[in-house]
Amino acid sequence: MQQVDQQYQKLLTEVIKKQILVLGPNISLAKARNVKGLTISEDGTVTAISGNPQELVQQLIDQFMELSSLIVKKTIEPILAGYPGLLLSSHTITTPIIPETNPSPPISTGTKAPTPPMPAPLEPTTKEPGQEQPVTGN
Repeated sequence: MQQVDQQYQKLLTEVIKKQILVLGPNISLAKARNVKGLTISEDGTVTAISGNPQELVQQLIDQFMELSSLIVKKTIEPILAGYPGLLLSSHTITTPIIPETNPSPPISTGTKAPTPPMPAPLEPTTKEPGQEQPVTGN
């Protein structure tokens, strides 16, 4: 086996083992075994690869991204950074655009919005001793 293939095998193993820690072995191994061209042991070690190793890395990442792209991105990026010579510069982990749930507060223009007037006090509904309630109607 060439040294480059061994490095890819090591990278693929690291990715799988990291996902085992995050997602658990059952889900991680099932997703990793969806990638044709990888032979994976029960502990997550890639024992053989066949095919384009760069494509296998991308397919493996895509399998995990289907589950939780943000978690996968945060856990895999540090691993990929350790193998700069293996990956093409165009290889990136992309995450879907997620709208902000907490938009930024509006920018103050220096003017203060007028305060709405206070509602009028409610009329008492109970009789005070010695007072009569006005009678309305016929």
